[in-house]
Amino acid sequence: MSRRPTPLLDRIRDPADLRQLPESDLTRLADELRWDTIESVAKTGGHLGASLGVVELTVALHYVFDTPHDRLIWDVGHQCYPHKILTGRRAEMETLRQGGGLSGFTKRSESAYDPFGAAHSSTSISAALGMATAFDLMGKPDRAIAVIGDGAMTSGMAYEAMNNAGAQGLPLVVVLNDNEMSIAPPVGALSSYLSKLASSRPYANLRNIAKDVAKLFPKPFEEAARRAEGMARDIIGSGGLFQALGFYYVGPIDGHSIPDMLPVLQHLKNQAPGDKPVLLHVITEKGKGYQPAEAASDKYHGVSTFDVDTGTQSKSVAKAPSYTNVFADTLIKLKEQDPRVISITAAMPSGTGLDKVAKKFPNRTFDVGIAEQHGVTFAAGLAAEGMKPFVAIYSTFLQRAYDQIVHDVAIQKLPVRFVLDRAGYVGADGQTHCGAFDVAYLGCLPDMVLAACADEAELVRMVNTLAQIDDRPSALRFPRGEGIGVEMPEGGATVELGKGRIVREGDSIAILSYGSRLADSLVAAEMLAERGLQATVADARFAKPLDTDLVSKLAREHSALITVEEGSTGGFGALVLHYMAGAGLLDTGLAVRTMTMPDIFLDQDKPVLQVERACLDAKSIMNTALSAVGSPAKAMQRR
Repeated sequence: MSRRPTPLLDRIRDPADLRQLPESDLTRLADELRWDTIESVAKTGGHLGASLGVVELTVALHYVFDTPHDRLIWDVGHQCYPHKILTGRRAEMETLRQGGGLSGFTKRSESAYDPFGAAHSSTSISAALGMATAFDLMGKPDRAIAVIGDGAMTSGMAYEAMNNAGAQGLPLVVVLNDNEMSIAPPVGALSSYLSKLASSRPYANLRNIAKDVAKLFPKPFEEAARRAEGMARDIIGSGGLFQALGFYYVGPIDGHSIPDMLPVLQHLKNQAPGDKPVLLHVITEKGKGYQPAEAASDKYHGVSTFDVDTGTQSKSVAKAPSYTNVFADTLIKLKEQDPRVISITAAMPSGTGLDKVAKKFPNRTFDVGIAEQHGVTFAAGLAAEGMKPFVAIYSTFLQRAYDQIVHDVAIQKLPVRFVLDRAGYVGADGQTHCGAFDVAYLGCLPDMVLAACADEAELVRMVNTLAQIDDRPSALRFPRGEGIGVEMPEGGATVELGKGRIVREGDSIAILSYGSRLADSLVAAEMLAERGLQATVADARFAKPLDTDLVSKLAREHSALITVEEGSTGGFGALVLHYMAGAGLLDTGLAVRTMTMPDIFLDQDKPVLQVERACLDAKSIMNTALSAVGSPAKAMQRR
């Protein structure tokens, strides 16, 4: 299918060109922008549904506000593709989420129109308030506009920012993009509150009556009508929560009607210094304007490449079960055996596999919304009463709850089990979703058990093992994607706590892998064997408690020891070195190398290419081993 003609969009190089169009052309431009977004994402995959829902809103915001001088901040960034197209990046959209191409999120280094990078949620209001404060201090007339979804409004950080903004009284604009659907259906009392606002016909009617009446009378009466409208709003309860936080509430309005939005946005742009911040509540539909997305349960939130005509996505045939599904199946079996097993996620039931668990055990599966801090302390409360909570949160998202992990879980030695999906490189989602730091930020906590699985069979054993730990917290990391196709264990197989395993015997070089790098470590050993060097390969399984007997054996019996992990510096390798230094194992000339992620944030790419760039692939492991021993003759010297 050839691309649809886009005569208006073809004239837009940046928002300055957009602002030259008459208002009457904007709805047609939005139609062209919607299909251009669809056709671009069809070739790359990405977060389509949210972007389709904000097409008209994106056009209206850039038309009214003087971007990039006025700062437009998109929360999370799932919805930023139309924004990218309008801000000079249209020709690059076919590189979206590809190596060397455009980020799937907003990114400061990519464009002046991305004033604040995002990918984790609920940061936009805080950032916008910081910018508005800076403008105020410098006497600049520029505006800050935050666009935040209803799902992101389940996070406490959004309300911390609004509370602060209401107290400061700066003319900040917060656009609440209410589509009644984040990655998962939004949960909690706030979701019900927003639904009631959006469906409040009496309120909407009273608003319209107030407007109509105001037009018939002179200015004093117009002011009286505005006061009456405010009283009507208070009586019905619309916007009361936001007004209590110091915001003036406007809405709900149709986020797909540009004629409805333009006069409201123009009024907000003309706020005077000292005016209260405003929350503009717009109602949109995720997946709007593309029938396959509108009909899908997830509204095409995240898609692979697809056929534009049918919406059929390209799906590769799985060679092995995904780690996420293996975790879910194992947790279901645990729940069947033990009524105390509880599962918790933070707005990612499908991403963590807990949607599957919830179908069978809805009363013992909790989605707390985008509220990782609350989720961790909620789990701590469950553990304090003898339950067995499994907190399934991506490695990168658990960072948001670090204080709760330390104070509410670790200090009290509560047996909360953290299950960290997406540990390591994650491909197209890039820097912000890469699970790099969990071993480092959890490894420094006393009594914390840290485990990593090398394959899907080990994942089963590790989940079962964590279920038996009832005297301290624990964490298990595993990578994104499919397993490697190994035979799965039967029943409730476990491993011995704090004990690793030797997978291949050798006599010259020892390779100690933690987690997902074991398969490449074995390939590296084969490559070394072709060069006359027999390498021992071991799977550490645990970073804490560390298998010190295994480390000591490898150190004594080999001339070089290489640790390998798909994590940051300060992680597993650092824990091994700390033990070896204290035990005197570094005093006798043993060559030791620690292989970790490089000390940089890698951009998006295919995971295998990210691993190669990080020098954690099989060839890099082999080269590191060779550089450590210097020569085959030296490697053969027994310790």
